[in-house]
Amino acid sequence: MNSTDNVDIRRNLIEVFKDEVPVLRTKARISQEIVTEKIGVSRQTYSSIETGKREMSWTVFLALLAYFQNNGLTRGALSKIDGFEEMVSQAIDENTKTNS
Repeated sequence: MNSTDNVDIRRNLIEVFKDEVPVLRTKARISQEIVTEKIGVSRQTYSSIETGKREMSWTVFLALLAYFQNNGLTRGALSKIDGFEEMVSQAIDENTKTNS
């Protein structure tokens, strides 16, 4: 896989994930403010991501993914997103190869 393919995988992951973020936050029973404190972005940035006014960066994607994977209320919901876990593994494997 070349770097273009990895960029495409990342874009696809973000595209799938962006619609799930508000649902996951609701399932986690947390406010936008709490999420922003946990992942280190401003509330305005996070709100713009949730509403689709701003693109989610790969770094924010990874931070949100880590947060929701480690939250007992949302962990199971991530595994139910069709093909999501496989795409995450593929992107991380490719990133590891590129940085080796």
